[in-house]
Amino acid sequence: MTDEDQSGPDAAIDWRDGGVPVSRRFDDPYFSLAGGLAETRHVFLAGNDLPARLTPGFHVAETGFGTGLNLLALAQVAAVPVRFTSFEAFPLTIPELKRAHAAFPELADLAAVLRAGWPGPLRVGLVEARIILGDARATLPRWRGRADAWFLDGFSPARNPELWSDDLMAEVAAHTAPGGSFATYTAAGHVRRALAGAGFAVERAPGFAGKRHMSRGRLAP
Repeated sequence: MTDEDQSGPDAAIDWRDGGVPVSRRFDDPYFSLAGGLAETRHVFLAGNDLPARLTPGFHVAETGFGTGLNLLALAQVAAVPVRFTSFEAFPLTIPELKRAHAAFPELADLAAVLRAGWPGPLRVGLVEARIILGDARATLPRWRGRADAWFLDGFSPARNPELWSDDLMAEVAAHTAPGGSFATYTAAGHVRRALAGAGFAVERAPGFAGKRHMSRGRLAP
């Protein structure tokens, strides 16, 4: 198969540029072509002041599990037991995950553990992870948990607006512990306004790999 081949007759992804999965539904890559792991560390870990804030039982939640890269990056730095909940509407198959994970050899051992337990519940390193399958607009309002930090990692707001709506951002805030945080690669104005309207103090920060801005913020204690 070439890099442009589809992953199967019913696949929702194509493979491009040396094995980067690209959603055919949203015409958007699952991770940065400039370096997915570096982007995750910059946007989601540093954007939420992790791992410095990690304490036993700390709870990270995520919109858009994708390849599981954010979970793997978190597991790599977690030195205490933490929890992770991700909302995913279009889960990848194990062969698709394996092909995507090949781009990150330093995460190979953790990635193998993830695939062995897929779709979970999972224990990857010191992270206890649960993947909630289905449309987040339906599953997040029913979730009874609250996160200390959010990774907002849906596909581009311009291509996947449902995952960035005012209503869903309000649900993110409603499921955030006092003083909890979020970080996301997007600096789209309507997303920042929705998060601010939901109660977060929102700020722009330097983006990854030449991207001018990303967004991060905290919920009032």
